[in-house]
Amino acid sequence: MNLTKNTRRAAVALTVPILLFTAACGSEDGKGSSGAAVAKVEGKAGEKPKITVPKDAKPAEKPVTKTLVEGKGATVKKGDLVRLDFEAQTMKGRNLGGSWTPQPGSKPGGPRTQVVTEVSDQMTQQMLPPKVLSAMAGQKVGSRVEIEGTAKALIGAGLNPQAGIKPEDGLVWVVDVVGAKKVDKKAKAEGDQAEPEDGLPKVTAPDGKAAQIEVPKGEKAPKDLKEQVLVKGKGPEVKAGDGLIAQYTGVKWEDGKKFDSSWDHGGATAFQIGTGQVVQGWDKALVGKHVGDRVEIVIPPKLGYGASPQHELAKNTLVFSVDIVGTV
Repeated sequence: MNLTKNTRRAAVALTVPILLFTAACGSEDGKGSSGAAVAKVEGKAGEKPKITVPKDAKPAEKPVTKTLVEGKGATVKKGDLVRLDFEAQTMKGRNLGGSWTPQPGSKPGGPRTQVVTEVSDQMTQQMLPPKVLSAMAGQKVGSRVEIEGTAKALIGAGLNPQAGIKPEDGLVWVVDVVGAKKVDKKAKAEGDQAEPEDGLPKVTAPDGKAAQIEVPKGEKAPKDLKEQVLVKGKGPEVKAGDGLIAQYTGVKWEDGKKFDSSWDHGGATAFQIGTGQVVQGWDKALVGKHVGDRVEIVIPPKLGYGASPQHELAKNTLVFSVDIVGTV
């Protein structure tokens, strides 16, 4: 169940536990912290926290931020891409989800499904409201941070009325800053590009623009996943659980029309890879590749959106050009 209506269609197939806030959620007045934290948080950074709240505790009417553990890594700045663990609940004990809870279909012992997103005071992803996410600015990698307040203070006008939470109800988030990186939004793979293998689309990647992908006329869409490294990078290997920072463009095989591109959303963006947060074709094709690679991927419906019949791309074979420009 998604927390918001997803506007970034490219590869995201994220599942989260509760429909808490809507896509209308955004920055509200009343920035800053007021009062003291009332919740008690137990546990080490990197482990699932235990959150308890006194029965008579009253939530602050403005967001309260408390650094529980100060990390020793780089300081997070607004605009950085981050990888985060989190646990959230109401002050009455209702669980709102978290990254320590295994997602459906996840492998035992595999990497956790974490939040990978940009630090912003606007809605950028589905698990954390803007007030919680923006509180990460100024924290250090390795830190554990508590953010609490009323639903009105943390979510504001974006609170979903069907969530069963009132504006005056208290909410608590505990967030661990796992990684952070400043990213050049205009970054792209650099180097000599190989010619596409027989039957694969031709890719042209002009500077500062979405890649042009030319689907071969008269060719039937492949029934299985196809991939090719067009530009070989020299960076580290991408591992399952990494936050993949990518510049991408996707078109439909059937008509060659673009349906999404990172260039249409401000440039390079990030997704967690290898944990089911993106369509299977991305997970299968991009884990094991390297930073600096440009990868062409042809994804049949069964590894794209075929499992979601109502999705507008459910019957389409998807063609992506993906530049891996970093990991976080």
